Amino acid sequence: MALDPNVKLMLDAMAAANMNPFEDDILAKTAPQLRAALAVNRAPVAEVPIAKFEDRSIAGFRSDPIPVRVYWPADDGVVRPAIVYYHGGGWVIGGLDTHDNAARLLANAADAVVVFVDYRLAPEAVFPTAVEDCYEGLQWTATNAAELSIDPQRLAVAGDSAGGNLAAVVALMSRDRGGPALRYQLLVYPCTDMEPSKWPSMSENKNGYFLTTDSMAWFYDQYVPDASDRTNPYASPIYAPDLSGLPPAFVITAEFDPLRDEGEAYAARLRDAGVATDLQRFDGMIHGFFGMTAMFEQARDAHAVAAAKVKAALA
Repeated sequence: MALDPNVKLMLDAMAAANMNPFEDDILAKTAPQLRAALAVNRAPVAEVPIAKFEDRSIAGFRSDPIPVRVYWPADDGVVRPAIVYYHGGGWVIGGLDTHDNAARLLANAADAVVVFVDYRLAPEAVFPTAVEDCYEGLQWTATNAAELSIDPQRLAVAGDSAGGNLAAVVALMSRDRGGPALRYQLLVYPCTDMEPSKWPSMSENKNGYFLTTDSMAWFYDQYVPDASDRTNPYASPIYAPDLSGLPPAFVITAEFDPLRDEGEAYAARLRDAGVATDLQRFDGMIHGFFGMTAMFEQARDAHAVAAAKVKAALA
């Protein structure tokens, strides 16, 4: 299909205002400079109402403290399932502020407690710090389930982009390390392979659609600077020799996304391993659309279907 007209309008406006560092000089930027540029260019978004949230600090990888934010869809003490959420941003950018509304929307629509793990970013903290922080966040959620009004038998992981990568890997870790047991994984345009040359979407969508192939290469360099680690299944989950025994999954991809093909290939591998897996490609959309609910109807649709699937899986 053609690029969605509303997406094209947004991209044209960003290009005219020189507002997309992914399209311009990301390779010349340091990580702090990129974070600063995106903070300046980030459009204000109305905060989604939520009944209750709390900021906590937990012991992450090697006991270093990391922030988590816990969201409750109602302040009523009812025991609910939980979704442990990991944000996107190439393992380099993003955090509680950039993805706060995504967590709020998911908590409200899925009627679940959402635990948002603000893992440490690269290049200050390289692989495997982020994913180990994320796994610690899952463990903390299960361990503190009673205090948080969570049913520890009804846990899911979710994430977008780099967060989708982290959610997929945490599902692997949970299986490999004997828990906590997961009921579901929601993977939104996940990065599953840091050896991207074999995926046609990396060349088809190389430039002009917000995220670029060159910027992904830069993100890989920041997060996994040792190239020999990039086929480690805990960095690129598509290299896991066995995907059986993982929780059911819902994988979302976008048509005009460099990461489209590797996300869809991972969904196919999950199915081949006997894992119940749903896949939905959103035609006309670009990488990042899931977080653009204020602009695109397809983003709102994606959130609605994702929340419905997670809610059903955790019922």
